[in-house]
Amino acid sequence: MNRMSVVIADDHPIVVMGVQEIIERDGRFKVVGTAHGPSELVRLYQAHAPQVVITDYTMPGDDTYGDGLKLIDYLRRQFPDTRILILTMQSNPLILSSLYDLGVSGVISKSGDLNEIMVALRALSRGRVYRGPGTSPAGSDTADVQARVARLSVKEYEVLRHFVSGMSGREIALLLNRSTKTVSAQKISAMRKLAVDNDQALLTFCANASLFP
Repeated sequence: MNRMSVVIADDHPIVVMGVQEIIERDGRFKVVGTAHGPSELVRLYQAHAPQVVITDYTMPGDDTYGDGLKLIDYLRRQFPDTRILILTMQSNPLILSSLYDLGVSGVISKSGDLNEIMVALRALSRGRVYRGPGTSPAGSDTADVQARVARLSVKEYEVLRHFVSGMSGREIALLLNRSTKTVSAQKISAMRKLAVDNDQALLTFCANASLFP
């Protein structure tokens, strides 16, 4: 029996170990490599041409590949034959929808039961896309917060994610391959949609809404 080859990528080694242990219980799948960052993941793609990659949505990016939607878009374009499962704490419906639009084959919530990975892999082995219960949009504390977040575009959301992580506008522009002026405009637009008028209020809003878990 030919086993389906799998690569796992996550910047937390304990997550990689846990996922690998779960997968290797099933003789139909074989882990051929593990990575802890985007560049290492791309090297494994090139070395093994895996049938499936299970990767975190948010890993420490680099100047070449970044992370988040930028990384996933790159992987889908460069390695279209490999199916991608996203393992993430992300619950924003805009991002989840965008991931499926990019062509990922499934999204699994880290906050759920990791044994869900095997359900997803079995779906992929049958040529299906996996949409599990763990990736349904998470509720916000108030309908108002949820409504404000829903107005953000994907590009605005990505700018905010990197801003909240501590990156400057210039660093974000380099990472996302946009001009500093464009990044600034997207941040300002996002702040208007969230109804905050300064950086501290923006950081507080994102923290209180658990926008970037």
